[in-house]
Amino acid sequence: MQSLNASLFHTGFARTVSRAMALLAALALVGCASTEVRTTAYTPLTVEDAAIAEDRLLDVGIVQFDPGLDTAEVNEEELVFPELRQAESRYIAVTLSESLQSSQGWGAVRVIPSQRTNIDVTVSGRILQSDGETLTLEVTVTDSRGQRWFTKEYSEKASHYAYDRKHPTEGDAFQGLYNKIANDMLVYRQQLSDQYIAELRTISEMKFARSFSPDAFSRYLTRSEDGIYQLNALPAENDPMLQRVRRIRERDYLFVDTLQGYYGTFVKSMEEPYQEWRALSFEEVQQMRELKRKARNHTIMGAAAIVGGIAAAGAGGGAARQAANVAVAGGGYLVKSGFDRRSEAKMHIEALQELGDSMQAEVEPQIVELEDRTVTLSGTVENQYRQWRELLREIYEAETGGMDGSI
Repeated sequence: MQSLNASLFHTGFARTVSRAMALLAALALVGCASTEVRTTAYTPLTVEDAAIAEDRLLDVGIVQFDPGLDTAEVNEEELVFPELRQAESRYIAVTLSESLQSSQGWGAVRVIPSQRTNIDVTVSGRILQSDGETLTLEVTVTDSRGQRWFTKEYSEKASHYAYDRKHPTEGDAFQGLYNKIANDMLVYRQQLSDQYIAELRTISEMKFARSFSPDAFSRYLTRSEDGIYQLNALPAENDPMLQRVRRIRERDYLFVDTLQGYYGTFVKSMEEPYQEWRALSFEEVQQMRELKRKARNHTIMGAAAIVGGIAAAGAGGGAARQAANVAVAGGGYLVKSGFDRRSEAKMHIEALQELGDSMQAEVEPQIVELEDRTVTLSGTVENQYRQWRELLREIYEAETGGMDGSI
């Protein structure tokens, strides 16, 4: 009977181990199947092949991207660090503006702090994923008429060679993604009629004028229930109030152009540490994926061995129980090994967090020289622009004798 029990034990345990090994092999195959081959090829930028008439050029405003932080808590699993995402929201907007400018299909392309600026075409977006390996953005493009051109999700994986220090590639690691956005916008704009473009430019001006003097300019625009603006009429070209608004608008453009210097300086200053973070994060993401795969496999293998050992112990006999104890102990070691690897992955995440915490943007005060005084604007770029619009309002009211308006 003891010999029979031992035989049953060896047969059952062998089957359990065999199944566990088969499961582990299957998991390994799945891991191999998910490996991607990456190259340095990416979507090229479409460049306007003909000079565009001045009256067909549309100005573009790119709003600082939403960092995608629904809560202030750090999401370690997805490598989301608030300070880093705030910096990325500016970096992505500036990089996209450079692609649009290079396409030669637009008027002035500016990064703007908010959508309060009335401009021909506005680009807004949200960061859905950014971990050095993958960049995913949700982008919405609308025009001053209120017409949404499109809302689209763009995603791209960085090439392994993007962060190769020995053979560095030119441009951003996700340049192809920015090119796709620029190409889609250019295709849409090329389909617009001359009349539609002319109306957009005029609506932008009337919306700006109305923000300063609604009583004088509201009658020129109507807005439908679905949010689409229509022109009812136009003020005379020699209208003195229109001339004042145009002067104010030129000053606004000059200030926003000054902000471009800030954005450019910020991106330049963050570029080196940011690229280092992305290169490190790229490696960490891959390592964590491998660690989690091994941890999962070890945990499943260990659990299977424990179950097999417990089942075998029920066969009875001293030899069977001794072998079952060995199986349970071995399975327990594999489970512990899986948890240890997860702890190692957590250590990598904490190292990234320390780097992300160090990337915080500082905004220098802006000094504005006026004819009768000097004004210093301070705070964040958003606050500075808000202060600037209030200052423009004071200038406009002084020129018009204190007419009511709102910005």
